[in-house]
Amino acid sequence: MQNISTADLSDRHSDKAGVRVLAPIFRAYGGRSAFAGAIATVKCFEDNSLVRAALETPGEGRVLVVDGGGSLNCALLGDILAEMASENAWSGVVVHGCVRDTEALAQIDLGVRALASHPLKSVKRGLGERDVRVDFGGAEFKPGDYLYADADGVLVSPVELTMD
Repeated sequence: MQNISTADLSDRHSDKAGVRVLAPIFRAYGGRSAFAGAIATVKCFEDNSLVRAALETPGEGRVLVVDGGGSLNCALLGDILAEMASENAWSGVVVHGCVRDTEALAQIDLGVRALASHPLKSVKRGLGERDVRVDFGGAEFKPGDYLYADADGVLVSPVELTMD
């Protein structure tokens, strides 16, 4: 979808069942200010092994939603994984946790939203779950739902939304 406007999408589709708005607690870090796509999920806590595993696969314009439990103790995404995501055609990554390498992230063609930045990398133990429902920021995210993000915020919908 080109020219995403979450405000316009909200105006046009707020009456539809299942359209959710993420709490405005996330900061933009990526080089792409607006992004959208079908959702894939990872649930992990201070271990980004499954984030890497997901981003190594073809993104096909999808958005990876990472429920890091809101941890502010380490980063779950940095420039290496973001570059991999961009090269593999992911549209964006939303992290309920931290990212790092923020100056480099700003130069990568990828939408990135996270709670904060943190210089410490995560552990790598292979713990977590992929392609499961996750809940944070007042919204529910299910694999196959659609996410829309721009400077105004983030919307989630069980069906693809149009600007028409």
